[in-house]
Amino acid sequence: MANGLRTNAPRGRQRLAQQLIDQLRGQIESGKLREGDQLPTEPQLEASFGVSRTVVREAIADLRAAGYVKPVQGKGVFVSDPKSHQTFSLTPVEINSIPETLELLEFRMATEGEAAAIAAYRRTAEQEAAMRAANRRMANLIEEGKPTVEADYEFHMAIAAATNNRFYVDVLRHFGPRAIPRGQFPTLPDASDREYLNKVHAEHVAILSAIAEQDPDRARQAMRDHLMASQRRYRILAESQ
Repeated sequence: MANGLRTNAPRGRQRLAQQLIDQLRGQIESGKLREGDQLPTEPQLEASFGVSRTVVREAIADLRAAGYVKPVQGKGVFVSDPKSHQTFSLTPVEINSIPETLELLEFRMATEGEAAAIAAYRRTAEQEAAMRAANRRMANLIEEGKPTVEADYEFHMAIAAATNNRFYVDVLRHFGPRAIPRGQFPTLPDASDREYLNKVHAEHVAILSAIAEQDPDRARQAMRDHLMASQRRYRILAESQ
């Protein structure tokens, strides 16, 4: 597999992940990679594309969520049925929601990235406890197979509150739970997929860890990584319609 990524200039991890997604998806859609073909191993993809293991794992996770590939335990990752990522049909309302969702995620990156950074040095012990409680609630709901949108929103609201700046709270409250994209796309398998939801929860853990350790730069980046990962997923969805 030829290296199709340009890595000689500095690039963020999220941008590299998107490039890798585009490369692999292009090979699948063109037929170069066919149903049942095994993808190269993580080390092989790292070497071939000149990216880190984290980038590879993020790209594969997003392709899996979109139905392009599927992992087989103990064997590797394989190309799915070419039609598998179209086995669900979005409603007209969901389709119309995609552009707005992408715009909202872009806006949230700007506001919530800074909110996480501010929360890292302003949060009180009680506010940190509220974040942890929301995070535990989401983990429990995932385990129980119950909807997680409200707990997800509660976690982000707890971060906004921890800025001790009412405007961050007001902005997020204005959007309400619809700020959490999967709540607007109940048809998507992701909405109830435990592996996907555990990945989202792990992203929350990274944000919470940075805030708890009072590391504003890491908190900002963790939040941006979280929202950019979501943006990638919905961009794939937009391109598949």
